[in-house]
Amino acid sequence: MTLDLATARARDAADPLRSYRERFALPDGILYLDGNSLGVLPLATIARQQEVVARQWGNSLIRSWNDHGWIDAPQRIGAKIARLIGAGPHEVIVADSVSVNLFKLIVAAAALAPERTLLLSESGNFHTDLHIASGAAECVPGLRLEVVARDQLDSRIGDDLNLLLLTHVHFKAGYRFDMAEVTARARDAGARTLWDLSHSVGAVPLHLNHDGAELAVGCGYKYLNGGPGAPAFLYVAEHLQERLVSPLRGWMGHAAPFAFTDDYVPAPGVARFLAGTPSILALSALESGVDAFDGIEIDALWAKSIALFDLFAARMAERCPELSCISPAEPERRGSHISFRHPNAFEICQALIAEGVVGDFRAPDVIRFGLTPLYLGFEDVWQAIERLRAILESGRWREARFAVRGKVT
Repeated sequence: MTLDLATARARDAADPLRSYRERFALPDGILYLDGNSLGVLPLATIARQQEVVARQWGNSLIRSWNDHGWIDAPQRIGAKIARLIGAGPHEVIVADSVSVNLFKLIVAAAALAPERTLLLSESGNFHTDLHIASGAAECVPGLRLEVVARDQLDSRIGDDLNLLLLTHVHFKAGYRFDMAEVTARARDAGARTLWDLSHSVGAVPLHLNHDGAELAVGCGYKYLNGGPGAPAFLYVAEHLQERLVSPLRGWMGHAAPFAFTDDYVPAPGVARFLAGTPSILALSALESGVDAFDGIEIDALWAKSIALFDLFAARMAERCPELSCISPAEPERRGSHISFRHPNAFEICQALIAEGVVGDFRAPDVIRFGLTPLYLGFEDVWQAIERLRAILESGRWREARFAVRGKVT
């Protein structure tokens, strides 16, 4: 691979996805490599929010629930996300947050096999997933959470396993599980698997139906560009939907929410996992983010992600060998971000941000860069690494001690 600037520009010019960059508000002078943490603003979101606020809410008021499809938004947007994850449109619904949806599905799924007592997850999994899992386990009589290293998971899949909770793409290093293989291994042992797709959806190819996945949750504000704190989604395979009942039994998940009865009857299908009244402004922003994928096949996105990763890895090895890549080189084993280890990762990351290159730091010593093919270009990668090289050579990172560790930057 030739790594000169002219080649990077030529690859941008030939990129079949290049025109989709125009769908997003990209600030001048910023090389944004953090879309795996918070996606950028789709331009369509601005007009959509004005429409929902001024015309719908402002003029139609409460009639908007029916006149403008507010009441159907969780199902409608869920069906659009289903295309991106290889699921049926009736198997995905938008609701709440990833954390809340994890709790719902852990408790509901665990109840199907009360004789099985083990809830199993991976050490180093995203900490919120483990926190939610521990709380859910305390709510289910007899269920216990066990957290083991990745290489010990196989040995713990046995007769006592109720539910295996895993993040498909690891938030830090980007390691990716083989969904079909892991799901089949758990199923052969009589257990189910719950997947967190937060670092997968909108970035890597997903085929939930084909891979036999039964349960999943995912994030709306990373690669889906739904805005800060965007609603999440959950997936339940059709054959399980009537067997599960959400532990959070809100009125929107009732079979007849406007009958106002005291007793709870779960809605048919995946709609039973709704709870309270959804945030329409947040849903409309998420829908704009999902609509930005219109006309794009995920395989095309993934092909560009691979090319961006290869350029990033090769260029870093040449220009910044002080930083050690910890993400897998093989595309089938990773997601769409690339991570590097350095003892001064925090200070280097802060210096990069000051220079207009926005990645993020993950404790204790990792810098992470998101590769978002919808709007990231090859020249962006080239320029980001040149700025990093200049920071390392000048020692400016030593001055970058102005932020507090742990603060979102």
